[in-house]
Amino acid sequence: MTYTTKRDGNTLEIVLTGRLDTVTAPDLEKALMPLPEGVDTLVYDFSKLDYISSAGLRVMLSLHRSLPMGGKTKVLNSNSVVKEVFSVTGFADILEIC
Repeated sequence: MTYTTKRDGNTLEIVLTGRLDTVTAPDLEKALMPLPEGVDTLVYDFSKLDYISSAGLRVMLSLHRSLPMGGKTKVLNSNSVVKEVFSVTGFADILEIC
């Protein structure tokens, strides 16, 4: 997995490529935690993400919970496999899936 980040005001966009799994999730968490000061919105671009495991979901949940009260997490451009994972795990109820 590779990733890039881009900050625009209070929003941090994270573009992921490859697989977010047990091997790669700890690297993402280490790189992004703690979130930069003032970030209240996370936007994930999954247009190039092939797969997400429970380890990847755990990192996303940790990042979401570290947002200030009222903070939002959005997921853009998920493939059908990733959308199914969000649906089955209930993450579709926690995150805004666009």
